[in-house]
Amino acid sequence: MTTHPTAPAAPARPTAPALTAPGFPEEPVRARARLGTAAVFPDPAAYGSRLFGPTAAAAGDALDRMRIVPPVFMPERLEKLIDLAREPEFDDVDLTTRVGGFTARLPLYLSAFGSTRAGSGDLAVHASRQAARLGIPMVIGENMVPVHGYRRGGAGGGDATRSALLARVEAYLEAAPDGTGGIVVQQSTEDADSEVWNLLYSDPAFRPLLETGRLAFELKTGQGAKPGLGGMTVVDRAEAEQLARRFTVREVFGPDAPRSLRCATPGTFTEEILRQQLRFMRNNFPKARTWVKFHPGRDIGHAARTAWAAGADAVTVDGAEGGTGWAPGVFLDQVGLPLAEALRRIGTPTGCLLATGGVWEGGRAVRALALGAGAVGLGRAALVAVDEDPEHGLERLVGALALELRLLVSALGKYTPAALAPDDLWSPPPYAGPDPYAGPDPYAGPAPDPHRAPTHPRAPGPAPVHAPTSAPASVHAQAHAQTQAPAPVHAQAPTPAPDQAPPTAPAGPSAPGPAPADGPGRSA
Repeated sequence: MTTHPTAPAAPARPTAPALTAPGFPEEPVRARARLGTAAVFPDPAAYGSRLFGPTAAAAGDALDRMRIVPPVFMPERLEKLIDLAREPEFDDVDLTTRVGGFTARLPLYLSAFGSTRAGSGDLAVHASRQAARLGIPMVIGENMVPVHGYRRGGAGGGDATRSALLARVEAYLEAAPDGTGGIVVQQSTEDADSEVWNLLYSDPAFRPLLETGRLAFELKTGQGAKPGLGGMTVVDRAEAEQLARRFTVREVFGPDAPRSLRCATPGTFTEEILRQQLRFMRNNFPKARTWVKFHPGRDIGHAARTAWAAGADAVTVDGAEGGTGWAPGVFLDQVGLPLAEALRRIGTPTGCLLATGGVWEGGRAVRALALGAGAVGLGRAALVAVDEDPEHGLERLVGALALELRLLVSALGKYTPAALAPDDLWSPPPYAGPDPYAGPDPYAGPAPDPHRAPTHPRAPGPAPVHAPTSAPASVHAQAHAQTQAPAPVHAQAPTPAPDQAPPTAPAGPSAPGPAPADGPGRSA
């Protein structure tokens, strides 16, 4: 019997947690941070006395509403059986992944925590150390140097303690195994003024990362919590006076309030500015990988393709469900594309695509991977897990997620995350198209996009005489081509605007066989 190593179960927390996460499944995450893989299953004490079935789950977003649908016939399982000379098991799923030029033990990375109080203190250092032990990359968010400074600390450093950024780097390097993981450092407008990338690239502390190819710089153009805005934090009076030289400070909480709002600028980007920025990064920092992060804008597909064409090693899309930092409520609730729609608009990636936004368990991760992501990021889930147990909480959470990944991927008859595809998913009405194996659409009018509600409701009735009688290309191919659905033979289909969702035809099966481990969108 194969066992899954995980950190020992945590004792009950003696004090109340410091963090809360309204609207996020905080309690299930905390349970996983305590119990690890045991939390994947129902309580074993109920075995033999309880009949288990589906639980009533919250509606969730479009990504949560998708079902993971294993086929009956599994040619890739047969290939694995022949290769192993035995029946494959879920332990045979290989989760090793290339993430933006790095080798990761899992298709995961630690999302960016910026200069917020929750994301730049001791919890972030504990998360860094555990991410290193897990062998997954870590992203350090924006404005760490402009807010907290850059102090080397120790002998000759002039300060007794390291800065918040270097404390995270040191913790990661102490625990990182050879050959896996990596560190990614974001830069925003204020970071550029502080020459953050120049500081790191020339600092001897980063030499081990450069020599092993495990350092990346990420150009941040936006984030899911507040698309179109820069970073925001709450500061006290003394800190506000200190930061006013580099940031905009506003008294939005009242003239006599003890706290103020610190605002960073979002930066200005066009296609040409983005290309020039990426060219600058590649030329000036040739030993560092080049990443770029986008907010979930309506032109996200065009933006991602522009970045890959300019040589980006990874493109990160932050869905509207994401965010660990401070943001206006109207942005959290009403602005930006949901992650599922952002992935649909990108379609088939032409480079490494990374996705964040509400990921905390294996089902949501698998759905994002099936829609084209090469890896998914853990943000709020990681901070909550470390808040529950600073020593092993993130490791237990990831252990549970990794077990679910292996179970789900193997249930689909596949044995690497790169083999997942859109036809591994089904969306309930009104998002679902007809069964691609069942013949013509039984409804009048064109079939809807499986990932987007139709513009006009369809009335039931027999198919018109000009309705197509066979299933066209797969959803994956449609998303890549961004073309209009096949029109009747007597009509010419109009060409849609870029990244605008056209009405699509019924989804067909993708070609059998696993995707190559280093294929498009899955490697550096």
